[in-house]
Amino acid sequence: MIKVLIADDQELIRQSLQIVLNSKEGIEVSDVASDGQEVIQCIRRQRPDVVLMDIRMPKMDGVQCTQIIKENYPEVKIIILTTFDDDEYVYNALKFGASGYLLKGVSMEELENAIRTVYSGRAMINPDIATKVLRLFSQMAQADYTIQVGNKGIEELTRTEWKIIAQVETGAANKEIAEALKLSDGTVRNYLSTILNKLDLRDRTQLAIWAVQTNAAKHVRDEES
Repeated sequence: MIKVLIADDQELIRQSLQIVLNSKEGIEVSDVASDGQEVIQCIRRQRPDVVLMDIRMPKMDGVQCTQIIKENYPEVKIIILTTFDDDEYVYNALKFGASGYLLKGVSMEELENAIRTVYSGRAMINPDIATKVLRLFSQMAQADYTIQVGNKGIEELTRTEWKIIAQVETGAANKEIAEALKLSDGTVRNYLSTILNKLDLRDRTQLAIWAVQTNAAKHVRDEES
């Protein structure tokens, strides 16, 4: 069962999403929140799998919420759901670790698919926003964007953790990593959380970039040879 938290300051939207999502097989709305502070309280209380996060909420906006959640509960997936699509929101929400970014107005089928997609460890971005993301990554590449990791964290990585990092390097989702390494999905999620803590990385995207830069797959092959 995928536990979903709905965070939106409009009661009608909260109620509508709750009714529809509760009717979907394998999805349960565990809680709702009307402002950013409530979101943090709900996560401490319920620990949902996925948060549907409105950008503009009282007391604390969705970007700030995303940063706090991913710093303290990196396993929680966040889908930003908003009527706004300007670059600053896209950049900051993704920078702080959001797994999805959808414009309000998507069909319920698309929203359901997005929830299942991010729960499996993949990303889901509205096509209208995808071009912005590609432009962002292009700018990062041109600026020679690098991820810095301390030697102490690298030395603490176990052989299994290196294998998981090598899988992340290929873009594999949690389910695919679990199948490849004969682990459960939950075990993979726990490993990823531990890896992020050891390397002091914010999210899976940073880990993927670091894995490519480090050539994690070659490290694993060298260890096994």
